[in-house]
Amino acid sequence: MSEKINPVVLQVLPELEMGGVERGTIEIALELQKQGIKNFVASQSGRMVSELKKAKIPHLTLPLKSKNIFTMRRNADALAAYIKKNNINIVHARSRAPAWSAYWAAKKAGVHFVTTFHGTYGLGPLGIKKIYNRIMTYGERVIAISNHIKKHILANYKKTDPQKIRLIHRCVDIDKFSPEAVTQARMIQKIKEYNIPDDKPVLLLGGRITRWKGQHLLIEALSKMKNQNYYCIIAGDEQGREEYVKSLKKQAEKYGISNKVYISGKVLDMPALMMVSTVILSTAVEPEAFGRISIEGQAMGKIVIASDIGGSLDTIQDGITGKFFKSGDSQSLADALDWALSLSAQETKKITDSALKNVREHFTKQIMCDKTIKVYREVVNAD
Repeated sequence: MSEKINPVVLQVLPELEMGGVERGTIEIALELQKQGIKNFVASQSGRMVSELKKAKIPHLTLPLKSKNIFTMRRNADALAAYIKKNNINIVHARSRAPAWSAYWAAKKAGVHFVTTFHGTYGLGPLGIKKIYNRIMTYGERVIAISNHIKKHILANYKKTDPQKIRLIHRCVDIDKFSPEAVTQARMIQKIKEYNIPDDKPVLLLGGRITRWKGQHLLIEALSKMKNQNYYCIIAGDEQGREEYVKSLKKQAEKYGISNKVYISGKVLDMPALMMVSTVILSTAVEPEAFGRISIEGQAMGKIVIASDIGGSLDTIQDGITGKFFKSGDSQSLADALDWALSLSAQETKKITDSALKNVREHFTKQIMCDKTIKVYREVVNAD
């Protein structure tokens, strides 16, 4: 029996600024190092590179965000040289433009190629962008982050062999997102920062403030609730969408609920804000590729309400670990909120205990890392 080959991994992505793709890359890199597996990361740089430096994981800086074909070709040459120099045997690409460079480099260096399909990339008019997007299906293994993404791949990239797709859900860091991890001082700070009253349940919608995330749907639903004893926080980076934020404030004024709705910018301590909340919301009107907020809320021991589309279908058991509402339906969302606020302490505990169990059995960082590393080992030791 031949000796097993150890993976030597290079992860390739556009940049290491912030976001789910970036966080996942760092998590895998740190776990590989912890397990004694040599690994590298290539990107255009960003604030999260400091985490790699701190852990002494090598980072190669290249203009990998570029979609210029000549830059992409130069990136491929630089990556191929780096692969050979460091005896890398597997390249893992996490985004389209750098994936083309990584694929060409892997072919040139004669090493394995793996991809993670992180989203439902736009197909463009008449599906023209499929030609560009299809690189994400070229991996010897294609990691899909949810069943929603797996179905999207098979529906739109019909030449993809279903046998090479591996379903590996995104994760929650339970060292950060757990009730025990949040101090009283951090909670008090959030209560002051968000002017949270002490006599009302708090409804929290966290995440980027953008129309497809459904903040407008939530405000409409609030006006339709039977239970009007609440305080709602809509918190997230507006990323230049000032007009949308203004429209949300006008909408709240129109419904006469401005005093119950607090709209803020980027959240620096989401676990603490969740800890002082009663209900965590995910109100997307378009399918989320995964929807990390749903598992973060469950990990914090909170009631989670989410739209019945996309990645949330993988993470919530309706009525057991959380509650679904009909996507895009403000009355359905209002009914779900009324349901959550009418639960007894005993009913709430039963759901939140089930939610905590759900996260710890299916969605931890360790589970995601172990499954990904299993894919690496599978690829480098394939016959």
